[in-house]
Amino acid sequence: MTVTDTPLQNPVQPSQGSDAVEVHVERIEHRQRQIKARIQLPYRAEQVWEVLTDYEALSEFIPNLERSARLEHPEGGVRIEQVGAQSALMLKFSARVVLDMEEKYPEQLKFDMVEGDFKGFTGNWQLCPRTTENAQEVTELTYTVKVWPKRTMPVIAVEQRLSKDLPNNLQAIRQRLDELYGMSA
Repeated sequence: MTVTDTPLQNPVQPSQGSDAVEVHVERIEHRQRQIKARIQLPYRAEQVWEVLTDYEALSEFIPNLERSARLEHPEGGVRIEQVGAQSALMLKFSARVVLDMEEKYPEQLKFDMVEGDFKGFTGNWQLCPRTTENAQEVTELTYTVKVWPKRTMPVIAVEQRLSKDLPNNLQAIRQRLDELYGMSA
């Protein structure tokens, strides 16, 4: 994990090669953090989009995501409820968010918390198609979240948890793509 006072410095790469996940943490005002994680996936953006927007299925393969469900949106948009949970020291910790999603197919999914266990929780998924040197189509997937914990949550604990979980979550998305679309060469 890297904590910096300037944006996007000193990436952490827990793995190497095409599975490498970069994680950047930026301290911003009032106990807020912006955390960004990035992975290159050997799949088309449309395939990645299908996995990310299958909101009901996310809890089947994202580690520590206990629940992910679509809710009725009062204005006809996309609203989801997600509950993350973990056990530590014989105690179970969980956090709930209700997010309004803004879908810009197939390049961006924005989310904004309308209810939940944080003062603020906003961000986006960015899908950027690329072509490799050997003419393979890949998608650079970037997840950015700006989180503002309530006073009862230690900001460092939230920062460390997200920094540790995001690489696992992006790898889980990669594995789901492999299951659905077969291993890309």
